[in-house]
Amino acid sequence: MKRKLDGSDEMEFKPLPIGIDNFEKLITRGYYLIDKTLLIKDLLDKKADVNLFTRPRRFGKTLNMSMIQYFFEKGEKDNSYLFEGLNIRKCGEKYTSHMGQYPVINLSLKSAKQPNFELALKCIKDEITDEFRRHAYILNSDKLSDEKEKYMKISRGDDDVKLYVTSLKFLSQCLEKYHEKKVIILIDEYDVPLENAFFEGFYDEMIAFIRSLFESALKTNSSLEFSVITGCLRISKESIFTGLNNLEIISILNKLYDEYFGFTQAEVSKMLLDYGLSEKEQLIKDWYNGYIFGDAEVYNPWSAIRFVKDLTVDKDTFPSSYWANTSSNSIVRSLIDKADTATKKEIELLIEGKTVEKPVHEDITYDEIYDTMDNLWNFMFFTGYFKKVSERISETNQKYVTLEIPNEEVKYIFRTKVLRWFQDKVKARDLSKLYTAIINADYKTFEIELGRLLMETISFNDAYENFYHGFVVGALANMHDYIIKSNREGGKGRSDLFIKSVSKRGVAIVIEFKIAKNIDDLEKRADDALKQIKEKGYDMELRSEGYKNIISYGISFCEKDCYVKLAD
Repeated sequence: MKRKLDGSDEMEFKPLPIGIDNFEKLITRGYYLIDKTLLIKDLLDKKADVNLFTRPRRFGKTLNMSMIQYFFEKGEKDNSYLFEGLNIRKCGEKYTSHMGQYPVINLSLKSAKQPNFELALKCIKDEITDEFRRHAYILNSDKLSDEKEKYMKISRGDDDVKLYVTSLKFLSQCLEKYHEKKVIILIDEYDVPLENAFFEGFYDEMIAFIRSLFESALKTNSSLEFSVITGCLRISKESIFTGLNNLEIISILNKLYDEYFGFTQAEVSKMLLDYGLSEKEQLIKDWYNGYIFGDAEVYNPWSAIRFVKDLTVDKDTFPSSYWANTSSNSIVRSLIDKADTATKKEIELLIEGKTVEKPVHEDITYDEIYDTMDNLWNFMFFTGYFKKVSERISETNQKYVTLEIPNEEVKYIFRTKVLRWFQDKVKARDLSKLYTAIINADYKTFEIELGRLLMETISFNDAYENFYHGFVVGALANMHDYIIKSNREGGKGRSDLFIKSVSKRGVAIVIEFKIAKNIDDLEKRADDALKQIKEKGYDMELRSEGYKNIISYGISFCEKDCYVKLAD
């Protein structure tokens, strides 16, 4: 407890680790910890040579890699104190005997997200150089002689690319020679350089380098104890892990290690209890839970922690979509750009809480991602936009997964970001025919053109008038010679939309929107809209401004259909 200025007691909570991905810092600075150390036990029990974990961004991969490093690494400093009281220490000598016993290489490739190959390669080389410098103590030993010149070249950041192609294998050989112990290699965010290179146009160059780097370090390396690799996607063996027969792939469909990335319900309930927020359990569950990894249902840890942090400041704060801007959206945008009528309908169903079934392909190559829409659906599934509801195997042994949006946070992303991308497509079209029809009181052409635009976007049943209002306002954004005044957020007594020519001698337009429950109700609801314009005198504001040529439209909507009616 600590005392407030008014003399009352105030709970003193541990700080929450927002963006902390270094295990030592998390422990030594007293951050709140959710214990995932049994991941180490499973790695030792299962004894796979090369472990590839694929999980969405911001699900704790980097922190877990840091934890593995601090547990196993043999160095001048004893790090065993970092694990005092944690679950791995309770597992006994069989596991703790491995603590601080291995040389460790820890390489992150996330900095390779650069606009061209030269800069991306430089970032990878810099990461490798830093790891050589971190282990420079081995140069003081007589155990290394012939290796020192090459080691120093890489430590200085030599420009010769050939030095780096086999650098991880070379470093592990040097470390084994010095420590007389085989080496653990950790590679974090291995697919960031590949995804970035694909979108920036140098995929072939990057994949050739990464393939050579990985093959020498993981396939033909007798100095390797074991390796852990993390990323978002499982890139096919043929493209990057050629001939790597010792690779254990743990995707979100795999039941191994299922609860070590993300927070379980028990872990979140305990955190809420610890911070006096148990009454918020259903709210946080609705927004950030729902991801299915193997048999485990987990929370997005990044968002859960961020929301709990905000709640400690203000218990009445509303949930936010913290994850929206942390994950790459490039391929998701591609799904929107390529969406046909069937795909748009499927997205609508998902936003409404329904499911779609898709064939699942776990090994994706970026250069094939646009070959079929199924590849794009797969990308969204493996990067966290959907969860698995069920799966089945077809008669041809094809695996199918039933997909659903996992929670309110991702649904919010669809309702805002994805919907906005569809509307951007609409805005990019030549809408001059629509604009001319509106101005000339050609209500039939107005209806036809508006209906065509509706077919190109997505809608959802619980959006009501706000969705259609925003859609029409977006479509009219390029009427540059006219003032568009939206009153959806305004006060009472105004129509939904005014369109006014800059000159008072020109036309002014009043538009009112209504929703029809079914298609047979469309005409009546358009009449209701015109009746409201007349009864409430919505045109009076325009007349008071000096406009004399005033047109009034009543527009009704039912899903993808609309009805436009012109006032007499």
